[in-house]
Amino acid sequence: MHQTVPFPPTAAEARDRLSRFAPLAGVPYAQRRNFDLGAGNHSHVSTLSPYVRMKLLDEADLSRAVLAHLGAREADKFLAEVWWRTYWKGWMEQRTAIWSSYRDDLARLHNEVQTQSGLRARWEAACLGQTGISPFDHWAQELAQTGYLHNHARMWFASIWIFTLGLPWQLGADFFLRHLLDGDAAVNTLSWRWVAGIQTQGKTYLATPENIAKFTGGRFEDVQGLATDAPPVPAPPPPARRDIPVLEAYSGAPADRVGVLLHSDDLMAPDLSRWGIRPVSIGYLDCTAAQSPWHIAPVVTEFRSALARDVAPDALHLADAEALCHWATEHKLDQIITPHAPVGPIRTALRTARTTGLVPVTEVRRAIDSAAWPLATAGFFKFRAHIPDLLDKFAR
Repeated sequence: MHQTVPFPPTAAEARDRLSRFAPLAGVPYAQRRNFDLGAGNHSHVSTLSPYVRMKLLDEADLSRAVLAHLGAREADKFLAEVWWRTYWKGWMEQRTAIWSSYRDDLARLHNEVQTQSGLRARWEAACLGQTGISPFDHWAQELAQTGYLHNHARMWFASIWIFTLGLPWQLGADFFLRHLLDGDAAVNTLSWRWVAGIQTQGKTYLATPENIAKFTGGRFEDVQGLATDAPPVPAPPPPARRDIPVLEAYSGAPADRVGVLLHSDDLMAPDLSRWGIRPVSIGYLDCTAAQSPWHIAPVVTEFRSALARDVAPDALHLADAEALCHWATEHKLDQIITPHAPVGPIRTALRTARTTGLVPVTEVRRAIDSAAWPLATAGFFKFRAHIPDLLDKFAR
C-alpha cells in the first residue's frame, strides 16, 4: 500500500488544506472526483471531511472559499457534495427514530455475532479484509490504517458488503463508524441505507467489475465473484417527519458561573459576546467510544482528542455523562452553554446528564443549520433547489 496522506490534527491544517484545494474545485474536481487512485493519491478530492465532521469548517466556510476562486456554476459538482452533508443532517434531525432503530438493530446484531459462528466468521473476514475479493480487502485495510476512504470506494465497499457478502448493512455502518475519521451518525447511517435500497426505497447501488476497474485507474481488473443484482433490503418505511425543535434561549443571570462545553460534534464555541459572558471553565465532551458496542479504532480517538487539544488547549476532556456532571459540580457551574448536538452519542449523553440533575444547558444551533436543516423534507434534488439561496445568505 502506498504511503498515506496524513491528517494532521490541527486547525491550521484544515484551513491550509481548504486554501490549497479551493481553486481546484471546478473542472479538475468534476472530471476526477470519482477516481479512487489509492491511499496517498486522493489529491483530486478535498480530503476535508475529518475536519468538517468536527465543524472546524462548515458548509459556509467551504463554499465561501471556493466561490472566491470560481463561479457557482463552475463549482456546482463540489458545492453539491458539500451540501449533501447538510441535507443528510437535516433529514435525520426530522426523523430521529432512524438512529434509535439503527442502534437497536446493532445491539441485536452484536449478540448474534457473539453466538452465531457463521455470521461471526464472515463478519471478521470482511472487517479484516480477508474475503478474497481484492478491492474490498484493500479498502478494508486502507480504512483501518488511515481512517479514510474515497467516497466512491465507500459506495463499492458498502455494496459488496451487503449484496455480495450478504452481511447486515448495520454491521457495515458500524465498521465505518469505528474506523472513519469523519464517521457521523446521520451521514454514515443514511448513506448505508441508501446503498441498501432503504433510504430511497427500491433504489440500490450495485458495484460492478467494470465500474471498479475504470474508476480505480485499472488497479483492480476483472474482479470476480461480485453480486450481479442488488435487490433492496427489506425494511419498514421511514418514520413520519417531525419539525426540528426550537431551542430554548439562554436565561442565565449576570452573576452566574458559566461553563462552555465543546464536543466532538462541534469544536467551535458559540459567540458569547451577546450575553457578556466570560466562562469560568471549558469542557470538551467526546463520546466517540459510545458510537459502537465494539472498540473504536485508535486512529479515530487519537485524531479527535488531538484536534480538540489544538483548538481548545485549556479544555478539560470529558468521556461521558458522568464526567460531564462531575465537571459541572467541581467548577460550581450555574449554567452550561454548548453548540447544538445533533442526532448521535453526544445528544444521548446530554440527555442522560440532564436526567441526573445537571445544571441548565443552553444549546446554540448554528444559523446555517437552522436555515438549511428544515429544508431537507424529501429527496436531495428538492433540497438542492435551495442551495443558491443558502449560498447567497451564508457564503457570499
